[in-house]
Amino acid sequence: MIAIADYGMGNRRSVEKALAHVGAESVITADHDEIRSAAAVILPGVGAFPEAMRNLDRTGLGEVLVERAQAGVPLLGICLGMQLLFEASTEHEGARGLGILPGTVTKLESPRLPHIGWNLVSFERPSALTEGLGDAAAFYHVHSFACRPSDATDVVGTSEYGERFVSIVERGNVMASQFHPEKSSRDGLRMLRNFAEVAAVAVA
Repeated sequence: MIAIADYGMGNRRSVEKALAHVGAESVITADHDEIRSAAAVILPGVGAFPEAMRNLDRTGLGEVLVERAQAGVPLLGICLGMQLLFEASTEHEGARGLGILPGTVTKLESPRLPHIGWNLVSFERPSALTEGLGDAAAFYHVHSFACRPSDATDVVGTSEYGERFVSIVERGNVMASQFHPEKSSRDGLRMLRNFAEVAAVAVA
């Protein structure tokens, strides 16, 4: 069972449907015990970083996510969910993040924002998420901010829009994509299937 963390932001139903399409069982939940008992956790997200962190703090889900990541449970951040894994963001008034991954989030350096559409992501190193996808694949992005990892070895994939930005990261059991795999057709579904396989191995 994969828990999709429900903190009021993000296209949770789309992620749930995409997981069902690849044969993975999931549940959308804000229940701490349900998340703690899941084989893996997905943190989706659409909207502003400070509001998302307020919701995670108010519901206590932030602490649960950090706890699960530290326990070695597979965790996948999607779009804003990826950004929340880092230490802080400069969006709006600025806010601290979950601090699961070292680095910050700042505005994407491009003359036209938000960045909306399909972009090729080049894979910089092997990853469980990108297994079977070759050297690069196109995914659907919607964002105005970009993650700046402190550790270059966390970077799995990069893309280009005004600047070269980080689109996929992985550090042990913690993985994330700036794009929406649930909206990225065949290759996005392959990525979600890969994550489901990581979850299955974790509980085997």
